[in-house]
Amino acid sequence: MFSSSASNGATAEAVGSGVNNDSPTISLDNVSFGYTKERSILSGISLKVPRGKLVAVMGGSGCGKTTILRLICGQHAASTGTVNVNGQSIASMSRDELFAHRRKLGMLFQFGALFTDMTVFDNIAFPIREHTDLPEVIIRDLVLMKLNAVGLRGTALLKPSELSGGMARRVALARTIALDPELVLYDEPFAGLDPISLSVVGQLIRKLNDALGMTSVLVTHDIAESLKIVDYIYFVSEGKVVAEGDVASIKTSNDPFVKQFVNGEPDGPVRFHYPAPPLTEQFAEARP
Repeated sequence: MFSSSASNGATAEAVGSGVNNDSPTISLDNVSFGYTKERSILSGISLKVPRGKLVAVMGGSGCGKTTILRLICGQHAASTGTVNVNGQSIASMSRDELFAHRRKLGMLFQFGALFTDMTVFDNIAFPIREHTDLPEVIIRDLVLMKLNAVGLRGTALLKPSELSGGMARRVALARTIALDPELVLYDEPFAGLDPISLSVVGQLIRKLNDALGMTSVLVTHDIAESLKIVDYIYFVSEGKVVAEGDVASIKTSNDPFVKQFVNGEPDGPVRFHYPAPPLTEQFAEARP
């Protein structure tokens, strides 16, 4: 099932491919947000993330993808509309409820954001130590289990500076799942990775999502890798959902925006040039 901007108000009720929307983990309903009154980032955006699924949000730089993640984790509050997680509005959460929500949430930051002065082991142990009272012997076992899950148990005593880019991203992924989160948000997890590391990280994200029963939102520009691992895709442009669909429908879509984005075409709904007066007119203005 594929839907374009004509059905912007609709969400993923008819996703198909086994996606169940009866009780979505995340739902944004007609959400608008701007960092200032003059600068609108999101405008009436609606989307749903079904429980246990991996959903991608794609679009050009500055379209509002990362802002969506910040709204979900409660870092920002929507100007209008509602952001619900597990049936509860983020805006209605008390301080304690918001902290409890964040403890159930894992975040993989762009480029990993590891603590450079800590070992790999201590990076992964950090959220466990911060949010639990577990004894060190249990923390040790948990950290080694998480590292083993990403194939890097042997790096426990290394510093991030001793790791390759791909290895560092896998360590960051291990830290993201340290507390077995119900929900994971990925902000450009493939940025800066070579093709092999990119594929490894992509497959890890898919396997961990399934193995741990997590619900995941993946913000990315990497259409090729995403189509291999996600269940559903939302395309965002100028703060709105302009197209959405499952992988099969996205691959065969004739929607101009989707075709341009998937194929990397320079001409289409997404303009290369920022709005400006005609070049001849601007040159004429500059002459004395």
